[in-house]
Amino acid sequence: MATIIFRNKKETGLETHMEQEIDTTKTGGHTCPWWLQFTFDNPLRRLVHDPQKLLRPYVRSGDTVLDVGCGMGFFSLGLAEMVGKDGKVIAADLQEQMLAGLQKRAENAGMFERIQLCRSTPDDIGVNEPIQFALAFWMVHEVRRPDLFLGQIHKLLVPGGRFLIVEPYIHVSSKVFNQTVLLAENSGFRFVDRPKVRASRAILLGR
Repeated sequence: MATIIFRNKKETGLETHMEQEIDTTKTGGHTCPWWLQFTFDNPLRRLVHDPQKLLRPYVRSGDTVLDVGCGMGFFSLGLAEMVGKDGKVIAADLQEQMLAGLQKRAENAGMFERIQLCRSTPDDIGVNEPIQFALAFWMVHEVRRPDLFLGQIHKLLVPGGRFLIVEPYIHVSSKVFNQTVLLAENSGFRFVDRPKVRASRAILLGR
């Protein structure tokens, strides 16, 4: 159990100033079954979460970026377009079925040479190279040890790198999301922005 201090809104994007105990070893929710990804990876979703509109401000050609909890690659494929032929997308997920689905989709799109698949474990993302940008879209609430997870992301980011966390309103309350932000700050992240993402709570963090 750790005591985390809420700072002012300018620093963290949070609304309150208080002290709160957070169990940094708290088990996250269950992992999304691989077969449910077909409901998320469809053309209609682009009307709500267009990868280009959401991520283009943070990604440059030639970057190495991490899509953690990538699923079947809804964002990985868009990121592969953004980083170009000289960049790389590291797509990490716990489930082999997700990565297999992503590989097939990337091959069909002619993007697989830009994507590196990574099989994660519950306590280790499995990545050990520097990155310029990391995305965790609708997955942090599933992480078993968010404190360890956030610490790993911080170590991977180069100075000036960015980390975008997006969580769904339906599963993650404002209180729980704010706790995640505070754990991130405790790992060394600094607040950058609170971008608007439909049906979601989001924060952009920097190293």
